[in-house]
Amino acid sequence: MTLDALDQLTASAFEGYTVRKDLAKAFKGQYPVPTYVGEFLLGRYCASTDEEEIREGLEIVQRMMNERTVRAGTQELFKARARERGSVKLIDLVTARLDAKTDAYLVELPSLQLKDVRITPELVSENERMLTGGFYAEIELEYDAVIAGERSGRPFGIASLRPIQLSKRSALQEMADGRAGFTTAEWKDLLLRSVGFEPHALTQRAKDVLLLRMVPFVERNYNAVELGPRGTGKSHLYQQVSPYSHLVSGGKASVARMFVNNASGQRGLVTQYDVVCFDEVSGVSFDQKDGVNIMKGYMESGEFSRGRESIRAEGGVIMVGNFDVDVAHQQRVGHLFSPLPPEMRDDTALMDRIHAYLPGWDVPKLHAGLFTDHFGLVSDFLAECWHQLRFEGRWNKVAHRVRLGGALSGRDTTAVQRTVSGLLKLIGPAEDAEISDQDLEWAVRLALEMRRRVKEQQKRIGSAEFRNTHFSYQLGQDAVEQFVATPELQSDDAIGTDPLPPGQVWALGSGGQDEHAGLYRIDVNQGPGGGVRVLNNPVPRPFQESIRFAEQNLYAQARSLVGERDPRQHEYSVQLRAFDSARSGSGLGLPALLALCSALLDKPLKGGLVAAGHLNLGGGLDVVHNAIDLAELAAEKRAAALMVPISARKQLNELSDDTAARLTILYYTDARDALHKALTE
Repeated sequence: MTLDALDQLTASAFEGYTVRKDLAKAFKGQYPVPTYVGEFLLGRYCASTDEEEIREGLEIVQRMMNERTVRAGTQELFKARARERGSVKLIDLVTARLDAKTDAYLVELPSLQLKDVRITPELVSENERMLTGGFYAEIELEYDAVIAGERSGRPFGIASLRPIQLSKRSALQEMADGRAGFTTAEWKDLLLRSVGFEPHALTQRAKDVLLLRMVPFVERNYNAVELGPRGTGKSHLYQQVSPYSHLVSGGKASVARMFVNNASGQRGLVTQYDVVCFDEVSGVSFDQKDGVNIMKGYMESGEFSRGRESIRAEGGVIMVGNFDVDVAHQQRVGHLFSPLPPEMRDDTALMDRIHAYLPGWDVPKLHAGLFTDHFGLVSDFLAECWHQLRFEGRWNKVAHRVRLGGALSGRDTTAVQRTVSGLLKLIGPAEDAEISDQDLEWAVRLALEMRRRVKEQQKRIGSAEFRNTHFSYQLGQDAVEQFVATPELQSDDAIGTDPLPPGQVWALGSGGQDEHAGLYRIDVNQGPGGGVRVLNNPVPRPFQESIRFAEQNLYAQARSLVGERDPRQHEYSVQLRAFDSARSGSGLGLPALLALCSALLDKPLKGGLVAAGHLNLGGGLDVVHNAIDLAELAAEKRAAALMVPISARKQLNELSDDTAARLTILYYTDARDALHKALTE
C-alpha cells in the first residue's frame, strides 16, 4: 500500500493512535471477537508507519489472538490448560450475575461454555457493565483443584481482567490538538477511514449519512432510526467499532434488561452504554405490554421509574432495519416507518421522540471496494474521544447565528439542535474550535432534513398537528430564508410543497395552435449592472417576448411592485426550463414578472404555487382561454395552488370536483395583486 497525503498527515498528528485499517480488516472473521478487539491490540503493537515495526507488531498480535481467542471446538483445551498450569489467559466476552442462593457473583464466559465462574465483588464493582450486556476483556482464568473436589464446587475463577477499551482522560485533548492540522474535508475523510470506509469510493451523500451514524456516540440521549436496503452496514458501527455501544438483535426485548429490574434494582442497558441499538427492529417486541410506553417516556426525558425512584440514564436508542422494497415503492404503499413493529409503526408520539431518520437507501451495499486500506484512528481511541465529547455542547456557541423557521415545533427544534451539536462535535472536537458558516450550514441542513423526514411520516399517517413540514432556516441577521426538503419527496417534473429560492417560479404556459399547455420553471438571478439576459441558447422567440413584456412592466410599475429599489440598476440573468412537450415559453409574462420581483426583493414565492397569465406592454392582463386545461395540468403536476387572472373565474366554475378538491385557485386582478398573493408571508 502507498501512503497518501492523508496517511502522512494522520501519522504525524496522531503518533501512537493510528492503525492500518487493512490489518484490522485482515483479522475480521478470522477470530471470534469484534473488530475493535483486534484493533485494540493492533493499536498497542502496530501504531507505526514503519513497515518493519508493523510486521513485528503484527506477529505479536497474531500470536496473542491465536493463543487467547477460543475457536469452536477448542474450549476443552483451554479448560485443560487452566487445570494443568493453574491459570490460562484468554480474550472473551465477560457477563456476570448475582447468585442469590450463595450470595456470590458468577461470571459467564460463552467461548468456554462456562456459566458459573467465580469472581470477587471488587472486580464486579469496578466493572459494573458486566452485569448488563457485558464487555470484552483480557482475562486470567484460574483453576482450583481443591474447590473442584468439593460438592457443588466452582473450580474456575477470574484472577484478573482488563477491559478492552482505552481509559485516558487526555484522549480528547490529544484528538483536538491533532485535528488542528486538518481541513474539515480531510477530517471527515479520516473519520470515515477510522470506521473502515474509504471516502474516495463514496458519494458526498453517502459520506454524510455515515457521519450521521456517528452522532449518537457524541450526543447524550440521542434517538435515531435508519431503515433501508439490506447489506449497507447499518449495524456495523454499533457492533464492531465502540465498546460503549450495545447491539440488541431482533426478538424479545426485556424491560428489566433495557431499563431496570424491579426485583433486584439492577440497572439496564441504557444506564451502562452510550448507545443501545435495536438491530432488525421489525422483529423486536417487549416482554411487557407497557414496554413501548416505558421506552417512549425514556426517549422523551432520559428517565424511567422503579417504584417511587426516578432513574436517569444517558444511553441513546437507535433502531435499524430493512425495507423489502425500494423507498419510492415504500412511500406509495405506506410510510417510511412501516418496517417498525406493529405496536410502533403508527405511533406518532413515539416518532415525535426520534431526533433523526437517516436515509439508509443513500448508502451503497457493502463490497470490497468500499473498505479502506489506509491509516485511521485506532477504534478504542476514537470511541473514548466520542464518549468524552458527550459531556460537551455546541449549540449554544452557534445559536445566535442560526434562526430556525416557524414551522418547527418545540420537539423539532430540540431534535435539530441535538443533531447540529453532534455533527459539529464530530468535525470540531476542540471546545473552542472556530465554526465556519459553511460547516454550520452543512450541519443545519442535514439536521433539518433528518427531522423533517420524521415529520413527513407523521403527516402521512394523518395527524393534522404535523401538517406544516416546511422546515427552513436563516444564517445571520439579514440572510434569506432557506427551505430544506427531503430528497425522496422531490421530483424534477413535479411541483414540490417547499418554496423555491428567490427568483424562481413555477409557470404554466397556455400553449397555442401548435402546442399544448405545459409546465415551466423560470429561474432569475440578479446582480449589479443593467438589462435582462436570457441564458437559453437559442432563445425561443415567444419567451423572448414574455420576458420583454415582464421587464417593461417591472420598470413602469417599480414603485408599487418593489418599493424604493431601482430595477434599472440591476442585471437579470434568466433561464427557462420546460418539463413537457411545450417548449416555446409563450404567454409567460406574469410568471416572468413574479420571478424578476422575487429576485430583486430577495424573497421566495409560496411553496406549491404555479402561476399562469400574460401581460401586455400597458400592464393589462390577457385573457386565459383554456383555464380548465391549466387547472387539470396543475393538479397533475401536484401543485397546491394555481394563480390565474380573475377573468378565468367563470371558466373554472366548470372544474371537476376531483380537481377542485386537490387545488386551491388564487385569482388576481393586476400584477401588484398577483405579487402580493404570491409572496410568502
